[in-house]
Amino acid sequence: MTEVTFHVRVADPLAHACRLVRKAWASGAQVVVTAEPDVLRELDTSLWTFAERDFIPHCVAGAAPAHVQARSPVVLAADPLSGPHRQVLVNLAPRVPEGFERFERLVEVVGAEPEAHGEGRRRWKHYKDRGYALVHHDMSEPRA
Repeated sequence: MTEVTFHVRVADPLAHACRLVRKAWASGAQVVVTAEPDVLRELDTSLWTFAERDFIPHCVAGAAPAHVQARSPVVLAADPLSGPHRQVLVNLAPRVPEGFERFERLVEVVGAEPEAHGEGRRRWKHYKDRGYALVHHDMSEPRA
């Protein structure tokens, strides 16, 4: 069963997603990030510019040839099932990603705005109602 983790009250979801992707990639994981197309464009740019010394190989599904997507450890995809990997799915979209259950792990990134919080609660309920064990990380709390 897919492991579902929520990162809530995230002040800057794009920067947080960059850090998540960097950490997953550094551990050897293959990642698909799903979001609305405009958010994916911003994330694509952010992955190139968020850390001066880091390079995170990634591509955008549909914009790169299939052989490039297959070799890329990070794929940005409006449709998560269009990515070649099924290891880690990072969701920046306001809805439950289609086919999430085919991934080993799902990380939901929920912004700090009231609207994002409400959407995150609906997704939480969706997973909970289907029997998924959920992990919750409040990102507004300082870490020790």
